[in-house]
Amino acid sequence: MVTPQTGQIGGWSSSTAAPYAGGLAAPSTVAGASTGEHVGEVRVTEGLLEPFNDRAMADFTVRPKPVASARSCGFEWLARAGFVARGAVYLVIGILAIKLATGSGSVNPSQQGALKTVAAQPFGRVLLIFVAAGLAGYALWRLVRALRGVDHGLDRMAALASGVVYAGLCALAVEILLGTGGGSGNAKSTTAGVLGWPAGTWLVGIGGAVLVGVGLDQGYRGVSEDFLDDSKTEEMSSAVRAWIASLGTVGYLARMVVFVLVGVFLIRAAVDYNPDKAVGLDGALAKVDHASYGPLLLGVVAAGLIAFGVYSLADSRYRRI
Repeated sequence: MVTPQTGQIGGWSSSTAAPYAGGLAAPSTVAGASTGEHVGEVRVTEGLLEPFNDRAMADFTVRPKPVASARSCGFEWLARAGFVARGAVYLVIGILAIKLATGSGSVNPSQQGALKTVAAQPFGRVLLIFVAAGLAGYALWRLVRALRGVDHGLDRMAALASGVVYAGLCALAVEILLGTGGGSGNAKSTTAGVLGWPAGTWLVGIGGAVLVGVGLDQGYRGVSEDFLDDSKTEEMSSAVRAWIASLGTVGYLARMVVFVLVGVFLIRAAVDYNPDKAVGLDGALAKVDHASYGPLLLGVVAAGLIAFGVYSLADSRYRRI
């Protein structure tokens, strides 16, 4: 018989026996405790003895096993390669934007322009194959997070949208490798097609509003530095953490400018029912370039996009997958 009295077990006194590690042992043998030392209490639950002290409880801790599909070594490396590919794309876009600001650029600062620029380099096809594989890995990781419910609410929707976008970038890289044109469509032609759908005006306007919201969220992430919540900050030195925080803040603010501009011009295209008002990434940067003090402003945004590229490279090391 087991009685719920602390230190009393079936008529045995606590001086005779004490529970430890699933069995009974003399108090002097419990985790090095001396005779008479208070080790802990005994909690009785449905006739089972449970040790109720820190040293004993450590032996009874059950840790959940990670999900194999999301934590496998191959999947993790594929996801981290995706951050490298994302960083490379943003670095090239930032460089192209700087060339546009200085009047020396001949390639549009867009995702398509960035991928074509990579392909034009020595060993460019090999580099583009690695970039395409990384983009595929990043898209797969984002889609898995969305479909498995790792993220919640708006974060889950953002993961899904991001996965679709980067899957499209991967397809664009494959098209360039195959020499099939590398995506002849642009924001204006795509918007014109959507405007021709039933309720197409509303769809374009809603898409623009969503992009504005995404842009504002990017700005909030940059200012609040909550992107560090997704990083292994415990593995960073104070200097590395400050460096990554600065890069991320500048990068997210630059992305805010781009997303908000693209969204605003999509809304204008919907309101005016004029697809010529729609712009993509390259068009948004061109709008910045044509504004007052445009080249200077574009240089600042371009530097921010380069900062985001470097931040993505660092994220390939420190991101929690």
